[in-house]
Order: sequence, then C-alpha cells, then structure tokens
Amino acid sequence: MDAKGAPTAGEDFRLLWWTRRRSVALDAGLALLSAVECGSQGVGFAEQTGLPVALVVVPGVLAGLSLLVRRRWPLAVILISIAVLPANMGVMLALLGLYTLATTDAPRRVIAALASMEGLGTIIVTYLMLDTDPGIREQDFPAWFRPLVALLFGVASVVPPVLLGMYVRARRRLVETLRDRALGLERELGLLAERAEERAEWARDEERRRIAREMHDVVAHRVSLMVVHAAAVQAVAPKDPEKAARNASLIGDMGRQALTELRTMLGVLRSAPVAPDRPTESSRASSRLAEIASGQGREPSAEGEPAPDGEAPAAPGPNGDGPRLTGLRALVEESRAAGMRVELAVEGEQRGYPEQVESTAYRVVQEALTNVHKHAAGAAAWVRLAHREGEIAVQVRNAAPDGAARRREEAILPSGGNGLVGMRERVTALGGGFVSGPTDEGGFRVSAVIPDRSEGRPGG
Repeated sequence: MDAKGAPTAGEDFRLLWWTRRRSVALDAGLALLSAVECGSQGVGFAEQTGLPVALVVVPGVLAGLSLLVRRRWPLAVILISIAVLPANMGVMLALLGLYTLATTDAPRRVIAALASMEGLGTIIVTYLMLDTDPGIREQDFPAWFRPLVALLFGVASVVPPVLLGMYVRARRRLVETLRDRALGLERELGLLAERAEERAEWARDEERRRIAREMHDVVAHRVSLMVVHAAAVQAVAPKDPEKAARNASLIGDMGRQALTELRTMLGVLRSAPVAPDRPTESSRASSRLAEIASGQGREPSAEGEPAPDGEAPAAPGPNGDGPRLTGLRALVEESRAAGMRVELAVEGEQRGYPEQVESTAYRVVQEALTNVHKHAAGAAAWVRLAHREGEIAVQVRNAAPDGAARRREEAILPSGGNGLVGMRERVTALGGGFVSGPTDEGGFRVSAVIPDRSEGRPGG
C-alpha cells in the first residue's frame, strides 16, 4: 500500500499461496535448479549402485520440484530432502527447506528436531562417502580426519540456513510491529487533529462571547447614562437652561469617552500583526485589548478630553491597567449626576488585590448600576463593598422603582439580557459566587463574592 493506504499496482495479484508475481518466478527458478541438481546427482548414484538411471533420476527430479511448495508446506520439503539424502541428492532442497521453515512461526523445537535429523543424515552420508572413496583411503589421514570432515559438512548444511531464517523472521516481526505502531500513531494524530479543530472552534466561540461581553461592559454603561441625561435635558430645558447645559456637557463628555473606548477596541480587531521588535500603536492597542478582554483593563479617556464632573477615568492602576476599586466613588458620583439616589458603603480595610479581582468587582458594580438606570428609574440604590479575609464581597441593591418612571425608561433603554450573564461569567471565572434576583420589597439585588487570589497563588 502507499502512504495513504491505497493498494498499489500488483498487490491485487494472487495465485494459490503466492501473493506477488516475483515470488512465483523465484520459486519456479529455484525448483528448476533443484530438479537439475537432483537429476545430475541421481545419475552418479545410479552408476555407483548399478541401478537403472531412470529409476533414480525421475524421483530425484520430482523431489527437486517440490521446492514449488516450500512456502505452503516447508515441512514436507525438509522430509523429502531427508528421504533422498541416502542417494546423496537434495543439498539445495535441504538448505532452502530449512531456511523457509525457520522464517515461519513454527515452534523452535520442531525446527531444531528437523535440523538435527538433516544434520545427522548429512554427517552419516558424508562419512560413508569418505570411507568408501578409494582415493581418500589411499591417503594416510589420521583416524579423526573423516569424522571431523563429516561433522563440518553436517553443521555447514544446517546451521547457516536456520540462523538466516530466524534472522529474517525476527526482522519481519519487527517490521510488522513498526508498521502497526505507525498506523496507530497515524490514527492518534487524526484524533488529535480532530480534537484540535474542536478546541479551536471552542476558542473562537469563547473569544466571540468575550468580545461581546467586553463591548457591553465598556460601552453600555456610558450610553445608558447618556440616554438618562438626554431625557433630563429634555425635561429641564424649558425651566432651567443652565442645568440643561450642564447635562448636555456631561452627555458630550460621556459620548467622547465611549467613542474613544469603542474606537480602540474596533481598531485592535482590525489591525494586522506586527513584528515583535517594532512596537507600534497597533501593537500597544492589541496588548490593551488583551487586558480588557481578560477583565483586567479599561481604556481611559482620550488625552485632552474632559471627564464628567468629579469622575476619575475608571481609576486606572499604577501602570494604567484599568478599573480599580478606588474608582467606585467616581462611578457612584456619575450615577448621582444622572439623577439616581445611590449610597456607597465600604466595610473593612482595603488592601492590594490582583488586577482581575479589582476589575471584576468594579465591573459588577458598574453593570448593576446600569441595570438600575435601565429597569428601575427613579429608585434608590445601595452599593456595599466589604473587604473580608481572603475575599471581596460586593452587593448592589435597589428599591422598587416608580411605575411610571420605569415604563418611560424601559421604552428608551432597551436591554439585550446579557448583563447578568456577563457578571456571572466574570465572577465564576475567578472561582467566586454570584447571586441575583428580586427582593421581597419589589426591588432587585446583585451579590458577588470574589476570592482574593494573589499573583503567586494558583489560579491568580
């Protein structure tokens, strides 16, 4: 077969026990040579014994042709070679028969028994030939000469073919083992490739969900406040033009910040990769998006653009890494400026937390206040932040909203229903707990407990 497992030319050939044409040609040629050898040796034996030539040559030729069945019945070939051994015939027959038998899966004791019979018969016949040869008898050889020569002939006729056959059998087994292992590895690689495709598809889906969540967190809060301020401008413009102007200024500031953040994220998604040794604005923006996507960062306001009154740009960290808990007061003031009655209570002593922990807590409060603007207009809200041993607890609760205000705000602040899902994903990704639901008083509560995972701990 070829590398792809398809049958190659000649592999569909089959004749009796042969599977390749060259095997048929090889066995036919060897059988013909063996028949010629046995026939010529039979002529000499007939002359020595006075037997009719045809009576010796014909059986010898048939015995030599038995090599045609050596692949199918190697044991029969060896027995025939032992049978014609007294006539001093079948040397080639014995060699090839023993070799073929040794290459098969025949038990070693069977191979050893047949090889011993063949070797012993060769020793006896060789010794008798030397003992009856007049030329050798005339020579003054030591008594051990003829037995030694006979022994050497017997060993030479048995040991080499058996050893060669066992070597070929071991090599074939090794090749089969390597082939099976290669096929197994090929199947495993196929499975790994399928799993890699599944993991890549899962990663793409997860990245799409994360980008959608980040777009929601970064933009929705400011856009919601802009809508609230726009409604306030519309309401107070005829009565208090000065207050309407302040609200319009806030709308402009928030709009510029939202556009800056949105432009940064979209620019990163469209930018092409650059060489790592040539940092550009796009590469720095890509790094920022990676931080934003992991919940660790938030793009601050563009340089030179004013922030709303009293607002810090999401309280970036010491390296400008994004939202920190120190920015909660500015976030609350932002909602108060939009007309919400909101109170902030902080319990415990604040300490240094990993960026992901502070960013997640900040985003939970931000999204919860945004939901209050959307679904509970005019309702009071309470934000509670508790610094506990090994964790941070965040709770945002609002009272029951005014019915008329709620209907008016729901009409202009549509919701995609992804805010709570995004908060839950952020908190559970850090091993925390998240609970949300209506209160007995008709309001709504969002609670999150986030473990304090330092950078040096697993999962931090």
